[in-house]
Amino acid sequence: MAARLVVSQEEDTELAEQDGREPCARSMRGIPGTPGFDGIPGRDGREGREGEKGDIGNPGSKGLNGEPGEPGDEGPAGKRGFPGYPGLKGESGEGSFPYQSAFSMGLTGKTTQASGAPIRFLKTFYNEQHHYDDISGKFRCAIPGIYYFTYHLTINGKETKVAMFKNGRTVAFTLDQFHNGNLDQASGGVILNLSAGDEVWLQLYDDIFDAGIYADTNNDSTFSGFLLTPKILSNPTDNRRR
Repeated sequence: MAARLVVSQEEDTELAEQDGREPCARSMRGIPGTPGFDGIPGRDGREGREGEKGDIGNPGSKGLNGEPGEPGDEGPAGKRGFPGYPGLKGESGEGSFPYQSAFSMGLTGKTTQASGAPIRFLKTFYNEQHHYDDISGKFRCAIPGIYYFTYHLTINGKETKVAMFKNGRTVAFTLDQFHNGNLDQASGGVILNLSAGDEVWLQLYDDIFDAGIYADTNNDSTFSGFLLTPKILSNPTDNRRR
């Protein structure tokens, strides 16, 4: 029986192969079933190889300005430029030396003062602050400080001895021994430390010497002085006479 069954199956197979059709159970298909649920996503695949560089794209729009960065290091000095054009003249400024006191006076003729009185110089070269009084012939200190005084006198006809006084005391002498037929020059200078109210003047020193001090249109006799260094103290009482 087994042998026959095998033979029978082999014959059916040969008949099917000769006929070219599937058995009945295989040729008839059923109705498609309902699709199943989606499966669980699979794992990420391996990274692919780097692709070739693409073409340059179009420029994008301008972005917003960023915050200013920190200042950089100072660069090397550049080459010297060409000189510029001269600027406009500025306005006159105030002097750096606010305290001023100066005078320069001269005689207008032969002096007639006696030896006990100051020589009055009436010809004004400079006396803007009016610290020299041409009525009394004395310089009166208004700004305490260090002053320089000088005199240049023309002597004519007589021997003359001239002294400079400060507050009634002599501080300098000049003696001119006149020689007949010539005009002589007598001069002197001194630096004095003055307080406010001090007075300085010139006068003949001794009665035995007559007044030979002279001036005309061609010859001058002058007395001058000016402030070198002011001495302004914070306490006004410190500027009193000493």
